[in-house]
Amino acid sequence: MKAMLLDSISSLAVNPSPLRWTEIQKPVPVDNEILIKVSACGVCHTEIDEIEGRTTPPKLPVVPGHQVVGLVEDSNSYDSFAKPGTRVGVAWIYSSCGKCSYCITGRENLCPSFLATGRDRNGGYAEYMVAHKDFIYTIPESLTDEQAAPLLCAGAVGYRSLRLTGMQNGLILGLSGFGASGHLVLMTAKYLYPKSPIFVFARNVEERNFAIELGASWAGDISDIPPEKIDAIIDTTPVWSPVIESLKNLRPGGRLVINAIRKEDTDRKIFESLSYSTHLWNEKEIKSVANVTRKDVTDFLELAAKIPIIPEIQTYPLSYANVALLEIKNKKIKGAKVLKI
Repeated sequence: MKAMLLDSISSLAVNPSPLRWTEIQKPVPVDNEILIKVSACGVCHTEIDEIEGRTTPPKLPVVPGHQVVGLVEDSNSYDSFAKPGTRVGVAWIYSSCGKCSYCITGRENLCPSFLATGRDRNGGYAEYMVAHKDFIYTIPESLTDEQAAPLLCAGAVGYRSLRLTGMQNGLILGLSGFGASGHLVLMTAKYLYPKSPIFVFARNVEERNFAIELGASWAGDISDIPPEKIDAIIDTTPVWSPVIESLKNLRPGGRLVINAIRKEDTDRKIFESLSYSTHLWNEKEIKSVANVTRKDVTDFLELAAKIPIIPEIQTYPLSYANVALLEIKNKKIKGAKVLKI
């Protein structure tokens, strides 16, 4: 089968084509696995973190991709809902131990033994992949394969971030960064909290204009001062400077939720400017987001179908995965990028 393969860790600035277009063996499902014929796979900034070495090291060589939609072709499981021909989705977690205190309380995203799709097991940048029967999802009929793909990570982790803010209708929500996840969070928040103003911070003018088109009350640069202090902010950027700016913009008792697997190290010195009285005083909080649970994905897919949420997408053929990744790296983003297989 055709696939895009990562052979080694490297910087996209040095190697703009880190994935190799190649033929590899079609997988065979074993031990409760499902074989999926992939039709679409979202492109996520986490793939860049994996390629550039900021996450737990991938099991090389590996096929990236963890926002996958396709049809079940074969199964080694006899108790799965996914029969041949069923359309399913696959997200970040390939599997977890199922036994630890985190797993038995529905927090498998914190399981110390979880395996990641596209990092520890081959993902969706390929014509076929296998997935664990307990970590596949029903895709709403109202969504195309390409529309559904970014909902499995960008949408689901954005939904988890929104829940972790403690938002209530009428409070002010801030979004720092406005890529794939940000634009889905805005759509979701507009539905769940119709009386809440939403302020968007983004470096790119096109992203700010896009936010206003989708219903943001205000949009400015990362360093701009918003019309009012903000009750909760979700940061989806890969860098540190927006964290400092967001803390300045929070109201007393406000919460900053950082929705990022990793942060790049290029501006870590920004923390030398961190002031307790300016940035953290008055019971401000910082909370990180660690992946998503199965409940996050299931609940968000149901909500997306109800609202409905139709993500803004740009599609690319599988062989153009390097192009899509480089555009995300260079912040050429409007909505989500999806590989069409």
